[in-house]
Amino acid sequence: FPWPCHIPSVLRSVSLLKIARGDVLELGDADFDYLAAEHETMLVKFYAPWCGHCKKLAPDFETAATRLKGTVPLAKVDCTASPDTCGRFGVTGYPTLKIFRNGEDASSYDGPRSADGIVHFMKKQAGPNSVTLRREADLEAFVNHFDASVVGFFSGPDSGQLAEFLKAASVMREHFRFAHTIDMTLGLKHGVDTERVLLFRPPRLSSKFEESVLRFTETITTHTLRRFIRDNIFGMCPHLTNENRDKLKGQDLLTAYYDLDYLQNPKGTNYWRNRVMKVGSQFASQGLSFAVANRRDFVDELEEEFGLGSSDGGDLPFVTIRTQQGFKYTMREEFTRDGKSLERFLEDYFAGRLKRYIKSEPIPEKNKGPVKVLVAESFEEIVNDPEKDVLIEFYAPWCGHCKSLEPKYKELAEQLYSDPNIVIAKMDATANDVPQGFDVQGFPTIYFAQAGKKDQPKRYEGAHEVKDFIKYLKRESSHVPVVSGVREDL
Repeated sequence: FPWPCHIPSVLRSVSLLKIARGDVLELGDADFDYLAAEHETMLVKFYAPWCGHCKKLAPDFETAATRLKGTVPLAKVDCTASPDTCGRFGVTGYPTLKIFRNGEDASSYDGPRSADGIVHFMKKQAGPNSVTLRREADLEAFVNHFDASVVGFFSGPDSGQLAEFLKAASVMREHFRFAHTIDMTLGLKHGVDTERVLLFRPPRLSSKFEESVLRFTETITTHTLRRFIRDNIFGMCPHLTNENRDKLKGQDLLTAYYDLDYLQNPKGTNYWRNRVMKVGSQFASQGLSFAVANRRDFVDELEEEFGLGSSDGGDLPFVTIRTQQGFKYTMREEFTRDGKSLERFLEDYFAGRLKRYIKSEPIPEKNKGPVKVLVAESFEEIVNDPEKDVLIEFYAPWCGHCKSLEPKYKELAEQLYSDPNIVIAKMDATANDVPQGFDVQGFPTIYFAQAGKKDQPKRYEGAHEVKDFIKYLKRESSHVPVVSGVREDL
């Protein structure tokens, strides 16, 4: 970056020395092409010094660079100082992370952004798309891994199925581990007598309740192999982590949280997992998935989403269910070692006897103001009143834009206060669960729920002036609005 002219040369030398000691390579317009080409695989961060998200990422990126030193280099490009390089690679926002192979832009980085996540993800990027196995010891070493392994056994280097396997591995290497051999004898102990692909689940997750090695029996294509891996890699009860959470949470999922530690205490960790699997196997055909997780990895989420503190459950697991629709349930009975309490919890869940957990502020004792205050517990009663048109602002107390909107929103509500058919409401989306059908990713987010169409709420995309809201309500409301006590014609 350019140095201010008033900084003495001695200080510039000291600062440059500090930069040189870091393990993140600094590249720019003058040297990007020839330095990037020297590395088989490299992760590059394109950033701007003023970017808050970039500053937040920086410590994790630096830590990851140190841990990956000698394996995969990490580099950064300051786009305010090297606009040409950033422009060539289509950088339009910060930070942008890309994977380069031999100097060529190979793909966008879509992995986690924690130090552990970056290290884990980028280790998979190092080396070939599929590791060549030549001896039985190579096979054993490859599958004896923390993660699952996909291994192909082929008759020779000219095998058409090997070519398809390698093509699939090149596409999916960012997410799965691949290896292959052209020595068919390596597969004999696993019952392989013809060209075959096997999925080896991690040894740490081995259990009597399911197979540890699965056979892929279709003709190999990227599509068929991806589907097979996706459907089988996690098994009956995977280890939920921050890295795989998005893949696992797209389903109805029961999770048991406890002091899980596969590195220091694998036996104790599997003690509780086996109990979850034993009970879960009785309900395997009913559409609910199961997982175990280290409670320390999800402390904030458990407190925020389920109202569970770090001391809840003591040494015993505590159990939650989250459905695809966002419905949440918690097992309040203590997890018994015979699994009977979990069994009762699941029986009640499938019978529809459980009460959903809803994060909600208390219902206001007084709510007569022009802007009605919503909480999760009162949302259904107020917003889904079939006779009312309701405009809802989802806000955050710390949001500057929400604070700017507040006087205008209040003025809108005052102008419509005499209209019995329109409700102007707001809800703190940080303190209350946002109901299904309302997608709130930022603040403020405003929705309109029309009378008679409560299952089709519309996001308000207009300007935030009073006149703009009134114009919108005249167009969308089911009744002719009464503004400032005077009934307005549409």
